Amino acid sequence: MCVHMFDMTRWMLDLGFPQRVSSSGGILIDKKSKANISDTQSATFDYEDLKVLWQHRTWGDLPTGFAYSEDGWKQSPLTHPRYPWGATFYGDKGTLEASVMGYTFTPSGRGQAVHKDVVYELEQYPEDKTEKDLEKHVAPAIRGHMKNFLEAIATRGRPVADIEEGYTSTTSCILANLAMQTGRTLTWDQAAGRIAGDDAANRLLKRPYRKPWVHPADAGA
Repeated sequence: MCVHMFDMTRWMLDLGFPQRVSSSGGILIDKKSKANISDTQSATFDYEDLKVLWQHRTWGDLPTGFAYSEDGWKQSPLTHPRYPWGATFYGDKGTLEASVMGYTFTPSGRGQAVHKDVVYELEQYPEDKTEKDLEKHVAPAIRGHMKNFLEAIATRGRPVADIEEGYTSTTSCILANLAMQTGRTLTWDQAAGRIAGDDAANRLLKRPYRKPWVHPADAGA
């Protein structure tokens, strides 16, 4: 899930590739699981003057803490109950919790929190009500991206979420998984498209393909 939320974080903060990535975790709880991804993981994407942190776990209850409301400080889940997964931005003017289900901005100190839920388009697009397996809360965003993509084709422009942005976010998350696997902090060489000074980690960037398919890096000119 990190690729989704980290992509949003990079967009909001105008970030490119991190200079370094470190991570720890693994399958620590359900050791009999057939899964090949971690059930517990923390990752740090280091941008020199900014560090973006990612944490996930697939077990246990939500952590609790204290949040300020008009009735004073009260104990509440640190992760908003309406946001099973999301991103939290801590700024000098307040805290922003963001998710595909909506957002909540809590000003620093005393102040009224601002909350907005996702805007559905069920009346404008009634097919959203009957489309099988449609996640209604993301339908407006998907529609917006499709419109933007068609506009970019017509104008020969760049869409708001182009393939290079997807490459940057995906690469960063792969580096986090490799950092966890190798137990080392990895430095990404953006120009070379390789991990700097770590041949062993670079060998993990690709997997052998089954014949007759050939990995692009091995296909030659």
